[in-house]
Amino acid sequence: QVQLVESGGGLVQPGGSLRLSCAASGVTLENYAVAWFRQAPGKEREGVGCISRLGDYTYYADSVTDRFSIFRDNPRNTVYLQMNSLKPEDTAVYYCAAQNFYSSDYLPLREYEYHHWGQGTQVTVSS
Repeated sequence: QVQLVESGGGLVQPGGSLRLSCAASGVTLENYAVAWFRQAPGKEREGVGCISRLGDYTYYADSVTDRFSIFRDNPRNTVYLQMNSLKPEDTAVYYCAAQNFYSSDYLPLREYEYHHWGQGTQVTVSS
């Protein structure tokens, strides 16, 4: 059974940084594409970015490009979301999701394509 657990959320001031972790159990995460999504209060969940199975491709939403990055730590079976230059509008619950797509090059950022989800971690950006 695939289990994903996010951690690393918290309260940070605008301009600050946080690193979220997505730790997996029951599966070798390097065999899965991993995506990060977020949901702000009163808004629909949106894609933040994703990393391919081999870690050679990443894709980011326009709103976070050049501020956020996703990378893997395969020995720890973990994927990270590094968030820099945080803004109040980044406040949301952040979720990681994983899926073992047939092609290692296939890297969507659509919720319905990912079948394994974590429980989420709250990120609040406020002074």
